[in-house]
Amino acid sequence: MQMAKVIGTVVASRKEEILEGLRFLILEPVDANTMKGCAAPVVAADAVGAGVGELVLFCSGSAARQTTLTKDRPVDAVCMAIVDQVHID
Repeated sequence: MQMAKVIGTVVASRKEEILEGLRFLILEPVDANTMKGCAAPVVAADAVGAGVGELVLFCSGSAARQTTLTKDRPVDAVCMAIVDQVHID
C-alpha cells in the first residue's frame, strides 16, 4: 500500500462495459515523513468515495483487483481507504 493525495478526477463518458460504474481519481503519491509528493500521479479506481484534497491509501498491480468493487476488472490501481490521521514516532 502507498499513501497519496487525491488531486483530481477523470471523467470517461465512453469506456469498456466492465468498467461501467467505476469512478476514477488522480492520485499523487506522498512521502509518509514529509507528506509531499514523491512520484508521478496515478489514475486509480475509487472503492471508498474519496474526494479531491483527501489523503488516501491505494495499492497497485494485482492487489488492485482484490476489492469487492474491482474484483476481476482490468484496473491497475485502486483507492481503498481514506486516511483520518497519521502518527509517526
